[in-house]
Amino acid sequence: MSVVRERTAQPRRPLSRPTRRPPGPPRRPTMSGVWPYLLVAPAVLGMLYLLVYPLVRAVLISFQDFGLRQLILGDAHFVGFDNYTTLLTDPRFWTVVRRTFLFMAVNVALIMVLSTLVALMIERLGRFGRTAVLSALVLTWAMPVVAATTVFQWLFHSEFGIVNHALTGLGFTSFEGYPWLAHGPAAFAILVTLVVWQSVPFAAITLYSALTTVPAELHEAARIDGASGPRIFRSITLPIVRPIFMLVLSLEVIWTFKAFVQIWVMTRGGPGDATTILPVYAVQTALAQQRYDLGSAASMVTVLLMSGVLVAYFRQMFRQETEL
Repeated sequence: MSVVRERTAQPRRPLSRPTRRPPGPPRRPTMSGVWPYLLVAPAVLGMLYLLVYPLVRAVLISFQDFGLRQLILGDAHFVGFDNYTTLLTDPRFWTVVRRTFLFMAVNVALIMVLSTLVALMIERLGRFGRTAVLSALVLTWAMPVVAATTVFQWLFHSEFGIVNHALTGLGFTSFEGYPWLAHGPAAFAILVTLVVWQSVPFAAITLYSALTTVPAELHEAARIDGASGPRIFRSITLPIVRPIFMLVLSLEVIWTFKAFVQIWVMTRGGPGDATTILPVYAVQTALAQQRYDLGSAASMVTVLLMSGVLVAYFRQMFRQETEL
């Protein structure tokens, strides 16, 4: 018992704190830490060469006197904002700007409405119908732009086009030999149809993928409460898929604002200036007039206008989210 009492009577030793080692020299970066950057470097360098360098080069040319002579001899000199002054004082330029915004607004409105309806339809189809519609959308989306534009040219050909043949067969004899691409409003409408037809598949598939994330229990509860289809979409579906909806809308604004291939292949901006928008105007100015400086200035103004539209749109979107 005495041994036990002696052991219990002994005071406890304080726990010794672990000694800290003095800081050593900084570790050198190992190969394992540098290797990811080496793997990413080719892609970054390629992006800088293909995207950043042309943009910087276009900005420099827009501040120079750069024509065909300067392109060959390379003796261009800076002229400040003279090219932008010439461009912004041209009445034709502002007519093209208005037509560009009209073209963008009509296309984006039709694309978003039709793609939303198609996405809602796909959601309600059975397995076979959903597969068939999605396959058709993917095939349409995969068709090359030039090939699709050529098909539309043949569809609306004045002599051999299927559209004129079908309308004439239905009794509309005034469309026999009708030159669609020789009339400004008709050519504009055909280009809008082509751009919408090519853009709806991507938007519809993306919106359908967003609709699949909406819980079915919310729709069932709303139907039990007596809510109609439009009310369910407005109050339940749209708030949930709004981020994806806004993303698709932003992408369509960018793509339609800078549409060029379809217009250039089909009409080259004609007849007259009926289908000339800013990208086509920039190419016409650079190639037809040999004024590469004015063409670069028009391209920079196009980038600034498109950026302004997107900034204003995002500010409005963020304001609405803050209020909610």
